[in-house]
Amino acid sequence: MPAGDIGSEIRGRVATALREAFDVRVEPADTMVRPSGQAGVDYQCDIAMKLARTLRRPPREVAEAVVGALGTSSVFEPPQVSGPGFVNFTLRTDWLAARVAGLLGDGRLGVAATQRPRRIALDYSSPNVAKEMHVGHLRPTIIGDALLRLLRFAGHEVLPHNHLGDWGTPFGMLIEHLVDIGWESGGDHTINDLDGFYRQARAKFDGEPGFADRSRARVVALQGGDQRTLRLWRALVDESTRHFNEVYRLLDVGLTDDDIYGESFYDPMLAGTVADLEGKGLTRVSDGAVCLFPVGFANREGEPLPLILRKRDGGYGYHVTDVATLRYWTAERGVDDLLYVVGAPQAQHFRMVFAAGREAGYLTDAHRAVHIGFGSMLGEDGRTIRTRAGGSVKLADLLAEAVDNAAEIVAERSQLEPAEQAQVARAVGLGALKYADLSSDREHDYVFTWSRMLATEGNTSVYLQYAVARIRSILRSAGAVPPPGTVVQLGEPAERALAVKLLQLPAAVDAAVEGYAPHKLCTYLYELAKVFTAFHGSCPILKDHVAPDVRGSRLVLAHLTAEVLVLGLALIGIEAPQRM
Repeated sequence: MPAGDIGSEIRGRVATALREAFDVRVEPADTMVRPSGQAGVDYQCDIAMKLARTLRRPPREVAEAVVGALGTSSVFEPPQVSGPGFVNFTLRTDWLAARVAGLLGDGRLGVAATQRPRRIALDYSSPNVAKEMHVGHLRPTIIGDALLRLLRFAGHEVLPHNHLGDWGTPFGMLIEHLVDIGWESGGDHTINDLDGFYRQARAKFDGEPGFADRSRARVVALQGGDQRTLRLWRALVDESTRHFNEVYRLLDVGLTDDDIYGESFYDPMLAGTVADLEGKGLTRVSDGAVCLFPVGFANREGEPLPLILRKRDGGYGYHVTDVATLRYWTAERGVDDLLYVVGAPQAQHFRMVFAAGREAGYLTDAHRAVHIGFGSMLGEDGRTIRTRAGGSVKLADLLAEAVDNAAEIVAERSQLEPAEQAQVARAVGLGALKYADLSSDREHDYVFTWSRMLATEGNTSVYLQYAVARIRSILRSAGAVPPPGTVVQLGEPAERALAVKLLQLPAAVDAAVEGYAPHKLCTYLYELAKVFTAFHGSCPILKDHVAPDVRGSRLVLAHLTAEVLVLGLALIGIEAPQRM
């Protein structure tokens, strides 16, 4: 059992009691034990109401039988039955105090590493070469980064891969345009120039006779290894990668060149993948294209939906690239899980790709393939965020605006030197941008509002960062952090409430990891900060009248609160400044 996972302890005991009382087998996770908001009750179990109909007994009678089978425990006081059949648990104060004191010096703060580590391929960010990263890339980048941190902290081996859009018809079109304008070496052109070249090429492709045919021929030259074409393509990739890396550095996202697995990486595998699927009898030709029709997918007319593997002109589309990706990561890299942080509109595409992978044997019962979808980031008008001119907001501009807005807040509230103010503004601005996203259920759309995300009150990273800074100020005034072995006293309700909340970190991390849901960790961190605020308001720490042993105990609680907040924020890629 993780050192601080008290909910798990109670769930296990309830599951055993159900077997003893009724010979009913319920997994601990399904015992309906959850933290309670009721005064004097730490956890509550609702399982009796669910089982009453099956057992044909009144819920309260079921609850009383469970309590009878639970017996005594060194962890909690004798459970009580309340209402129609709730089982209430109150943790023993001596046990609670000792468990909290045991967190001192524990770098993981009670969170145990998994006993069943998995090898995971995590696909996220995935911008397109020759295009500036825009606001639409924010969510897949920061959600993916948060999941990478959480999964690694949980003890899994995670292999990030950045699936760049760097191949196919768009690049034949763009390179042909570069040839037309005499752009050979790349020179001093920036990503902004490349973005403009791309728009010019698209206009020619759509409106200039003959250019589309020349562009398709250029794709053939690219795929065939023509040196001039490859040189131009490499210049596009190099400049784009430089831009991507700069954005990742600003965001404190750890993706590197070693994590790039673009469409070009998988291109040599496509013919072999199609041949393998054909050899297994999984394909058929439809309207001149080689297709795979996964079982269970149909259009509104009831006709089977295809994954187009090879087009009638011999070209390959993104469907077969994603099937080849499954094949590569499972067969060549030996991963257990494949996670894709991609927008919700691609849900059906991934369901079909995963179904094809299972039919082909690339995915077995031992593998998990998960599309980690997410909604849109909307403006205050409820529409996709755009510039005043109607274009996409550049991600680099958004990051700069976040830091600038934060700098105004920091300057108003801080007495720090200018250089330190700048560092704090960066942490506050980027933290606010990330937290506004990650604190929302990723499956839902959310409204982007500077005033809300930079608020110093409410569920924002700024509130959490200020809580950490306030605690660190208290600890500096105290002169030292109490050492391991300091006795924790929980004589006041606010002290006890804070101790209970501190020990709920393992459950919060587990929920975030299991559900690929960073918002569950964010919710916990906000609740912890609120509980600390109540504790700090009612339990003086440094006042002269506070006894030394009580002061030491409260300093432990304050120190551990800061440690949990700092760790929790770090697990979603947010820095907590020392001072603000």
